[in-house]
Amino acid sequence: MTTKRTAVITGASAGIGEATARALAEAGFHVVLGARRLDRLEKLAAELSGTAHVLDVTDPGSVAAFVQRVPDCHVLVNNAGGARGLERVEHADEDHWRWMWEVNVLGTLRMTKALLPKLIASGDGHVVTVTSIAGHEVYDGGSGYTSAKHAQSALHRTLRSEHLGDPVRITEIVPGMVETDFSANRFDGDTERAAKVYQGLTPLTAEDVADVIAFAVTRPSHVNLDTIVMKPRAQLNGSRAHRE
Repeated sequence: MTTKRTAVITGASAGIGEATARALAEAGFHVVLGARRLDRLEKLAAELSGTAHVLDVTDPGSVAAFVQRVPDCHVLVNNAGGARGLERVEHADEDHWRWMWEVNVLGTLRMTKALLPKLIASGDGHVVTVTSIAGHEVYDGGSGYTSAKHAQSALHRTLRSEHLGDPVRITEIVPGMVETDFSANRFDGDTERAAKVYQGLTPLTAEDVADVIAFAVTRPSHVNLDTIVMKPRAQLNGSRAHRE
């Protein structure tokens, strides 16, 4: 039984989730890692002296089984998410929309709802949700993703109000352009198309976002960082960036 504070991280097998696992382990947390790719999780968990369990946030049964294996929780990082496609509304793919709402909105709902009792019982819980600048702005071709991220952000901000007075903090991390496998996944593995998204500017890295998450969860317990918006210096908003 570990005496360390426990941090649960979803989508921890790559990108921001993996970087966050490393940052929180370095900050002294016992990290519990969840994602679908268990082989990658187990390798990372072994490196960080953490725990790995398979998790698909789009599957209620998977979430329930995962949470049963987490005896206590002080920090939950809702990081699992993603985008599919970049079609205009008139050409919208409903299957893409369903998946984006399942993973970004309902996935966040399931994990938060399931772990809130343990977070509150810890006496000093913290829910961190990684949304996106797309949850506060819109751009052409992004209606499926932006609508899901707007809903995820609204869910998270409502949580802040509903649990005011409880021993749990609520922080929304709002990244702009971050170079991970996000765009490659969005474009169904087309890495050449994905690379063009970041061409001509220096985007954020997964480690940049993880560093901010680690900062937020290591503040004194009376300090709540409600919303942290972070973008590359060259990015103005969700769809406009200065090309150097």
